[in-house]
Amino acid sequence: MLAIFLVICTLLLGGFLLQAAAARQEAGAQRTIGVDVTIRKEGLTPALADRLGALPGVHRYNAEVPVRAGAQGFTPLASKAPAPGDAAAGDGKGALAVNGVRDSGMLLPFSYGSTKLTSGRGITPEDAGRDVAVIEQRLADENRLKVGDTLRVRSADGERTTPVTVVGVFRDPAREPTVWTPPHQLPGNQLYVPVGTAQKLGEGEGEGEGDREGEGDGAATVSAAVLKIGSPDRARELHARTEELLGKDGFDFRVNDKAYKDQVLPIQRVGTFAGLIVWVIALAGALILGLIVMLQIRERRSELGVLLALGEKKWKLIGQHAVEVAAVALPAVALAALAGSLAGQSAGEALLGREDDKPVSAPRAPDTEMAPPTVRVEPADVGKVAGIALGISLVSTVIPGIGILRLHPRSILTDTA
Repeated sequence: MLAIFLVICTLLLGGFLLQAAAARQEAGAQRTIGVDVTIRKEGLTPALADRLGALPGVHRYNAEVPVRAGAQGFTPLASKAPAPGDAAAGDGKGALAVNGVRDSGMLLPFSYGSTKLTSGRGITPEDAGRDVAVIEQRLADENRLKVGDTLRVRSADGERTTPVTVVGVFRDPAREPTVWTPPHQLPGNQLYVPVGTAQKLGEGEGEGEGDREGEGDGAATVSAAVLKIGSPDRARELHARTEELLGKDGFDFRVNDKAYKDQVLPIQRVGTFAGLIVWVIALAGALILGLIVMLQIRERRSELGVLLALGEKKWKLIGQHAVEVAAVALPAVALAALAGSLAGQSAGEALLGREDDKPVSAPRAPDTEMAPPTVRVEPADVGKVAGIALGISLVSTVIPGIGILRLHPRSILTDTA
């Protein structure tokens, strides 16, 4: 009976540990991976994007403000192919494609890992109010630029010049076009700056109270706001709040939950499976132990007959069996806790696995890689196992003990004699 109880308690504890580890890993995945919601609206301003990012349930957000700019004191890259006709004159809006962002780590090329930083860092929310930039490796090589250098970027209308400090250099995997391409479309002429810097460089920048409230009509507007939420279930609530903020019509709301489904749903299935294991083991354990107790009662009929003949109460005999089984269950719980602390981590990694080892449709950046599951024996889990074990011991003795209520000492002693 001790061996059977040890197996039952170990499996029960394993189920609870697996459930807890899956819940912790799912919560971590929702924070790091989550679901991306992209919102587009004509005239969407950084102020409105900030208000969207402050909505309940949004863990992280990014606003993209694309503008054109010129260079002062350094040379942008130029297409090596000859320009057709008068295309070489350009459109006068600047050779640089400046992308104002709040968090460059949320951009798909960076989050999927196709575009990588070769030195320095990306744009972060802490850069708000600073004039910094992340430039492409080819532009840096052409002008011998490195992290810490200062560039002077001129607005498209030529009226404003903003010095920016290089804080990072990235490498775009796109190759140089083999045909003539406008300078601002060359991969090497892409810059990433904070949203505030992009607004300074935007042609006809909106001013005044209307712009702060999201009603300005300046050129430096948000092309897309990307919000990261915990799960697809929150998308409907976010859509309703977006309607309250932007109006019911005129905005595009798209949910990208592919990465979430690829990595979070398997974790949820493991947690559900662990919960099913707990129920099956509890029921099977009660059934098996009930059969064992029933056999013991039959083997101890003579003992029961003597006790009943001496005037012992039948309910006390049932209680005696319950105490005997419970006395075996408690050391089994202790041994199961010891086994769980020794082998729980390796078992959890084998069942949950490392999320960064699972194949997904697209690579992930280092900041979204999942840590291995943490499996630890908590007192609450041991308490649950002890409670279920005592419940099993009670059920497995009370139900077979119904037969004791039907016993008569004279018939038992007569059969024994």
